[in-house]
Amino acid sequence: MGSLTIKPANQASRGDLAALFGSRGPAHECQCQRYRLAAGEAFGNTPIEERTHRLHEQTACGNAAATTTSGLVGYLDGEPVAWCAVAPRASYAGLVRNANQTAWRGRDEDRSDASVWAITCLFTRVGRRGHDYCCGMVTAAVEFARERGARVLEAYPITERANWGEEHPGGIDVYLDAGFDVVHRPSKRRAVVQVRF
Repeated sequence: MGSLTIKPANQASRGDLAALFGSRGPAHECQCQRYRLAAGEAFGNTPIEERTHRLHEQTACGNAAATTTSGLVGYLDGEPVAWCAVAPRASYAGLVRNANQTAWRGRDEDRSDASVWAITCLFTRVGRRGHDYCCGMVTAAVEFARERGARVLEAYPITERANWGEEHPGGIDVYLDAGFDVVHRPSKRRAVVQVRF
């Protein structure tokens, strides 16, 4: 087995993203839109085709010349096997608009600060799970955010066994191994972790 090659998502094709997100399950249903939906929008009234279209726009997939993208794709021998959503925190409208979100409980800060970036989704493709691709993806996300001027990169990992569909931010150990520090514990099952540049 070769080593993981990680690229910005604008260098991925639509087919690569379709293979990663699959044809069923939480990743397919979400299309990495959980924190992107605008006020008043919900999965029930935002068709999967629209969510997929938005993912393509946010990543600028297939446009290697694009100057912005909102994720990283990990490849193994040319096959897409891992995903990491990483972008300025303020671009996640559903995350920053609601002070009742788990990530904000007990925190008082400027949620619109463009110098703070966030990892909101981290997963390995169905059929490839059980391999340690997420560590490499988080390490690459740290460098990706740093190179683009981030002052802080944060994430919201699960701290104990997740229920179905809750594992999208990844487990806490992946982040601690990549040098993140726990800065807040909004609940027993969730942490806010950060790395500062």
